[in-house]
Amino acid sequence: MASSVLYMSMSLDGFIAGPNDTPDNPGGDGFMRLHDWFITPEGEFGRPGGVAGEVCDEMEQYGAIVAGRNTVEQVDHWGGDRHGVQIFVPSHRPPAPSVAKYPKVTYVTDGIASAMAQAKEAAGDRYVLVHGAYTAQTALEAGVLDELQIHQIPVLLGNGRRLFDVLPSRIELDIVRVVDTPEATHLRYRVRR
Repeated sequence: MASSVLYMSMSLDGFIAGPNDTPDNPGGDGFMRLHDWFITPEGEFGRPGGVAGEVCDEMEQYGAIVAGRNTVEQVDHWGGDRHGVQIFVPSHRPPAPSVAKYPKVTYVTDGIASAMAQAKEAAGDRYVLVHGAYTAQTALEAGVLDELQIHQIPVLLGNGRRLFDVLPSRIELDIVRVVDTPEATHLRYRVRR
């Protein structure tokens, strides 16, 4: 069965979004600093060179997505198609009528465990990409998040949205891999069961 992996760029002080994170300012003030490691050798936003590029290649091998409502609504559900895979959105509220135009987007109203099970089924032999702070927290609490890939950025944002602001209890992790680059340290952990 597919595994679920949270991929998230995060400041050293734990922020994944800056202050003023709104639909008109997705990711908040200073958000793009967390993604500077995605710069190509030509200076464009995209696949970086070297080892960071290998991390990007691995990241793009997902077969389904579980993403929080705030995340998907800020990017208009990636136009309903992110690399051709199914997108599952755990939410206590039904989607807006406009989501009907996106057949690959499914709102799941019966919890994170159900959303993750559906995504793992859809992913087949590839992994489920997980996005969103609240989604990651609830997936950890429910025991359905398998791994975390944190791109630790050498910056202190000082304010914004933290990735692990609220957790139900202590969660132990095993280090799978550490890849150090000048722009980021890529930390991969497996959730200890």
